Amino acid sequence: MTESIREELHRGISSLSLNCSEEQLVSLLAYIELLKKWNSAYNLLGANETADLVSRHILDSLSINPHIEGNLIADIGAGAGLPGIPLAILNPDKRFVLIDSNGKKTRFMFQAKIQLGLGNITIENCRIEHYQSKQQIDMVMCRAFSTLTDALAMLQPIFMDSCRLLAMKGYYPHDEIAQLPEGFELTKSIKLEVPGSESQRHLIEVMRSKAA
Repeated sequence: MTESIREELHRGISSLSLNCSEEQLVSLLAYIELLKKWNSAYNLLGANETADLVSRHILDSLSINPHIEGNLIADIGAGAGLPGIPLAILNPDKRFVLIDSNGKKTRFMFQAKIQLGLGNITIENCRIEHYQSKQQIDMVMCRAFSTLTDALAMLQPIFMDSCRLLAMKGYYPHDEIAQLPEGFELTKSIKLEVPGSESQRHLIEVMRSKAA
């Protein structure tokens, strides 16, 4: 682990005004090392994404931390565990379910869970629409996943009245919001500022309409 990665991560977390202990910082650095180690064999990230891994993936994931609410949070299409694993590291009091249908990626997430000692995450290798939860899910988050309409369609079985969808987007998704299915409404939109990144980032929150 180079000192530059540690410093970049530390500066970014400070810029985001997040509380992060030394132990949590070490866990985030260990997760970065695991991503780099497994990426060549498992294609966890894009070919050109490891060079700016800290800003593009870790700090990007952590940028939504202030907007995480509830006790049980699902990360759908979790891939390599983003944003679920970085958020689980910073929120040991919350429980996270990381769902992905790609066997290689869920194997990586399970390995990361074991090596990082993350007892507050559960890994599910299945399609979103096939996932069943025995407990109320308070919030669902997704990053670089699908359209809002498609995500909501897949989530119907587990998306209760009080559940919130937090979708991480690039440019503000005017068309997707205009095409939200009946019974759902935009409840929050936040322009995210990710340290070290000049890309457009928006967080979109959707809930069931109160009148639905």
